[in-house]
Amino acid sequence: MIDVRRPHEYDGTFGSDCDPRQGHIPGAVNIEVQELMLMREDELRERVGVVAGGELVCYCHSGSRSAFAVEALRRLGYDARNYPGSWHEWSRTELPLET
Repeated sequence: MIDVRRPHEYDGTFGSDCDPRQGHIPGAVNIEVQELMLMREDELRERVGVVAGGELVCYCHSGSRSAFAVEALRRLGYDARNYPGSWHEWSRTELPLET
């Protein structure tokens, strides 16, 4: 799972006021969307440990930045999916988070 938000959103130090909880989904790797869109497959594999053809799920705050990331990942050969509810949805549940 790739969190494409900014580092301060990912680590929970500063996020959107509309979210009741701050942090990230446990186990998610943080790669900002702009950085991810410029990465080569070998660089991405080093960061996430998944080879081309593997499945990756991206999320951001509301699903729009992660939609761009999904397109970039698909061009690199990944089976990429978007979590459209993203952090906006996750922060409203009792599901675990990390900071």
